[in-house]
Amino acid sequence: MSHPAPSEPTEQPHLVSLVLQSKKALQHGEQLCSRAQSQYNTSAQEAIEVLALDAKVRWIAEAIGEQLKLAAGVAKAIEEKRAALAKQVKSWDTSRTKHTDSLESILESLGGQVVPPDFYETSAASSLFGSQHSDDDEDQPFGISEPQRQNGHPMSPPVSPSATLRRPSGSFGDKGKGKAKKIILQERRKLAKADRSKWKTLRDFVDDRAIEDILETIENDRNTLEDILNQTVDYPPSLKDTIASLRDSLPTPPQVPILTQMQDALIAQDTTIASMAEKLESLAGHYDEMAGALKDTEAGEAFSDEDMQAMNRDTEELPIIMSELDDCAKQIEGQFNRLVNSRKSSQQDLDHLLHVLNDLEELGDIMSEMLLTQDSVEIKCEEALTSLQQQLETLDHLHERYVLYQTAFNKLMLEMARRRHYKDATENIVNGMISQLEAMSEEESQLRKHFNAECGAHLPEDICLSIGNEPTRWDVLPWPGDAREILPEIDADLIVEARERLQGHSDIVVGPESL
Repeated sequence: MSHPAPSEPTEQPHLVSLVLQSKKALQHGEQLCSRAQSQYNTSAQEAIEVLALDAKVRWIAEAIGEQLKLAAGVAKAIEEKRAALAKQVKSWDTSRTKHTDSLESILESLGGQVVPPDFYETSAASSLFGSQHSDDDEDQPFGISEPQRQNGHPMSPPVSPSATLRRPSGSFGDKGKGKAKKIILQERRKLAKADRSKWKTLRDFVDDRAIEDILETIENDRNTLEDILNQTVDYPPSLKDTIASLRDSLPTPPQVPILTQMQDALIAQDTTIASMAEKLESLAGHYDEMAGALKDTEAGEAFSDEDMQAMNRDTEELPIIMSELDDCAKQIEGQFNRLVNSRKSSQQDLDHLLHVLNDLEELGDIMSEMLLTQDSVEIKCEEALTSLQQQLETLDHLHERYVLYQTAFNKLMLEMARRRHYKDATENIVNGMISQLEAMSEEESQLRKHFNAECGAHLPEDICLSIGNEPTRWDVLPWPGDAREILPEIDADLIVEARERLQGHSDIVVGPESL
């Protein structure tokens, strides 16, 4: 503002108003600048606190990140241990399927092989198989009875065929009874063979209940093993979810480093404060000019209209300056508030991280319990798998037992055929001998009758009293105490089938089979 040229004093009452406006503007500007300066000074402290909090947040967040990596390692270790156990269990399941399929296969084979009725339609004492549910079966594994000797006693030792020749104690009446019994048995066999669907099979002589008990025990133990495994099934996913949740809750690092943000904020405040200082100096200068002009007027100086217009223009610019000062003050306040909010946010992050540290400590205790439980599960699983493996050996023994059982039965079929061949041969010899003895006896009787008719009347009665006797008649009978051997009737196709089965399992059959 320029100094007014001296002129005649004139009354200019509005100059006081201009001075008051200038003073008011200056006072308001000083207030704005004072408050801005106070916020500017506090902003520096806020920036320092923000940097300190940020350093703590980053340090704790990094430490938490490392702890979460360790927790993830624990989760992975438990998962790997479970995977190893699952692999062992799967291997056992595969073996179990193999053993049960083998057992089912041999049982199905036993069910497809019929047993001639003569093998079991006799008294239990003379049965080739014995009673399936007899008391003696308790000593036999898997419910298969050992064949018994005829009549429950050992067979008598073989003797010389000539020892069976003896003088008869009577007639041939026993022979007729034997033939009648044989005819009855033959008729029964014809009726039984008419429909093989009614015959028993080798499966009928197997104790299915014992097999079912074994399979049920295996299934129950397998379910128990599954229950043991399920004790830790939720551990890996639960840990992973917890770790992911904690990691997601960590503060996200700012795109612009906090230090850079603080520097930019303080620099911006410096610029704004400098601008406000310039504007405040302008207000002070304007007020000084207005006050000086008022003093000059009071001293008798007068201002021209041109000077008054200039002072009016300068005063009219005060609202613009005040608006600019107000904007600058708002910028300072906004930057200050952002610093305060940054500090509060960093403090909240720090408080949250301290809470996360507490959660991590609790998670550490939980993981310790999980590891102990997993170790216990591994021990129990190993024990259960050992027991289950032994039960698979039982299935293997069952399979082997039934294979040998079927093999023995096929050998029995061939043995019975061989014995039938032997029996038929010996009976042919005996029958031939009996026929020859009968023929010789009849011839001898005729010769004696002819001799007695020719010479008997001419001989004294007291000479050779036995001359009229009939010749001694002979019969061939079983050994004293022995009964005639009765062998089961076996169809020829069953003999062929048994021989083919044995040839098909040459790795099991030991020694040649002959008839």
